[in-house]
Amino acid sequence: MTTVYLNGQFLPIAEAKVSAMDRGFLFGDGAYEVIPVYSRRPFRLAEHLRRLQGTLDGIRLANPYSETEWTRLIGGIVARNEGEDQSVYLQITRGADTKRNHAFPARVTPTVYIMSEPLVTPPPAQRETGIAAVSAPDVRWLRCDLKTTSLLANCLLRQLAIAAGCVETILFRDGCLTEGAASNIFAVKNGVLLAPPKTHLMLPGITYDVVLELAEKHGLPCAVRDVLEGEARAADELWMTSSTREVLPITSLDGQPIGTGQPGPVFRKMYAWYQEFKQTVMRAGE
Repeated sequence: MTTVYLNGQFLPIAEAKVSAMDRGFLFGDGAYEVIPVYSRRPFRLAEHLRRLQGTLDGIRLANPYSETEWTRLIGGIVARNEGEDQSVYLQITRGADTKRNHAFPARVTPTVYIMSEPLVTPPPAQRETGIAAVSAPDVRWLRCDLKTTSLLANCLLRQLAIAAGCVETILFRDGCLTEGAASNIFAVKNGVLLAPPKTHLMLPGITYDVVLELAEKHGLPCAVRDVLEGEARAADELWMTSSTREVLPITSLDGQPIGTGQPGPVFRKMYAWYQEFKQTVMRAGE
């Protein structure tokens, strides 16, 4: 049975109960992170916890634990659940008040929840043929850099892709590429990797950072700048990246092929670099 952590206790998931007055339930008032675990070692844990802190600062919620305490708790969840590769989800809400009030309560204890699920990375067939995506206007709020639990807009946008038999929805705002409904998006044109800049309009992805680091390390030309919608549609390659999907080629957008309609040579290089980097990082923890 899956073991979770809730407010100071490790317990079976069926026994984990949260108050109906919790502000996470009533308002989506909380932050979360998703951390991939390979061979029972969290990947880039420090970076994930740093992003979590940024979100907590952005929503004015005090971090209930130190980095050392988070590391211990996440390790406890990994140890108590099956599977060498896991996906750890952690969530902090502002907690349960005695009444429903939009204003932050003066004194309330945050609700802290951690769980683990099997880490399912994309099947080889998706890497070999690529995935299809649709596009949509980015209608979300203006603080997309915060990883909050208020994800209804992202869910609706992602559902557009599911309804169309696709994997992801690529978002454009004011004529520029922002990100995917649940991923970051890269483009390649004439051998140059194009990445939208980190602003309040996109989530600063951990895998996004790894990709840019690997591009620099291996001498792949890269430009971090606004990527126009027309550039994205006319790109030689498009990729989506996330902690669980790693790096995945997008070969069709709105029914039209991207480039040749097959995963491109730059993607294949980046995927190999990413796997090598991942193994190096995991071995360093031995």
